[in-house]
Amino acid sequence: MKLSFTASARPEAQEALRRLRHTYGEAGDDADVIVALGGDGHMLDTLRKRLKDKKPVYGMHRGTIGFLMNEFGEADLPERVGKAEPLRVRPLVAKCETAGGIVEHRAFNEVSLFRQTAQTAKLRIYIDGAERLPELSCDGLMVATPAGSTAYNFSAHGPILPINSRLLALTPISAFRPRRWRGALLPHRATVRIEVIEGAHRPVSATADNLETRDVSAVEIREDSAAALTLLFDPGHALDERIVREQFVV
Repeated sequence: MKLSFTASARPEAQEALRRLRHTYGEAGDDADVIVALGGDGHMLDTLRKRLKDKKPVYGMHRGTIGFLMNEFGEADLPERVGKAEPLRVRPLVAKCETAGGIVEHRAFNEVSLFRQTAQTAKLRIYIDGAERLPELSCDGLMVATPAGSTAYNFSAHGPILPINSRLLALTPISAFRPRRWRGALLPHRATVRIEVIEGAHRPVSATADNLETRDVSAVEIREDSAAALTLLFDPGHALDERIVREQFVV
């Protein structure tokens, strides 16, 4: 088992990186598995960097939030990684239309649109080419994957999705009109197009996980199944079990 290590800038992650490389070496490009040390933000960055080689990623928690990570431990790491259970995650691809052209990003948790100023955002929603909501006045709107449904989506009162549900959650953020619209569940193959109304007066930014594009006029979002990656979890610590448990936390 050849391992390569990556870590966030947090001191505890950097110290763990130093010790683990000293103990197990650093395989670099020859690695079988990438070990990511940090929090969920670093895991999302690591996944984006694996889109070309698609090497599996095993995360260990050395950050703030570690929902996507395993517990940290230095002993018998190759054996532990070898026994880990695989989980396939599929990112969203967001094509953001701006005055300067198309900006494309991938997100493993969610793609969100936010108002940039004190002015309420006004958004028009299309699903697979059909207009579904002509005008939504809100602070924002997001499309979340099952893996990301327990993150910002859940904080915005969106549904938690079972990890293998092959659904997407379309969730408004502080909807003002229509007041009673609480979002929608969409098939994973759906293409969501969100157009910004009165963008010059009510500017909107788009964020793919933690990558922001400002002053968008429209964003088209779909699942990129060809870019699926493998996350590795310790037995009994798998993401599907944690997503179920999260629904019973009070």
